[in-house]
Parts: sequence; C-alpha cells; structure tokens
Amino acid sequence: GVWLVGTSDQATQSLYDTDLKGAIAIVMGREGEGMRQLTEKECDFLVNFPMKGTVDCLNVSVSAGVCLYEAVRQRAE
Repeated sequence: GVWLVGTSDQATQSLYDTDLKGAIAIVMGREGEGMRQLTEKECDFLVNFPMKGTVDCLNVSVSAGVCLYEAVRQRAE
C-alpha cells in the first residue's frame, strides 16, 4: 500500500524526521486554510516544516517542492 503523508502546521512530527523512502503520497492543504478535516483524518500521519523568523506558512507550490526535495534527498542516501 501507499502511506498518506499530510502536511499541517499543527503536526508535531517534523518532515525532516520522517522516513519518506517508502511508497508515499504527500497530501498538501490549501494555502492559508490547510487541509479539510476529513482529508486530514485519512492521512496516516501528519508532518510540519520547522520554520524560523516571521514566516508563518509557505505557498503550496513551494511547500510541495520542499517535501519532494526531502523525499528525493532521503532516497539518494
């Protein structure tokens, strides 16, 4: 099967501490509003991106790029 990895600013698990080497699908929320509750409940686990400074969230296309880069980086190890 495929693990559903959702992104959420409320998640306690960091993207960088999550094993992204297996069969996964990354689920992104809407900009500003995040995922719908029903979508979030269907995810196997939720991850966040630790951010510093005054930025609260990233554009969804940038967030997707960060997630995909991290998955590729882990698979290259």
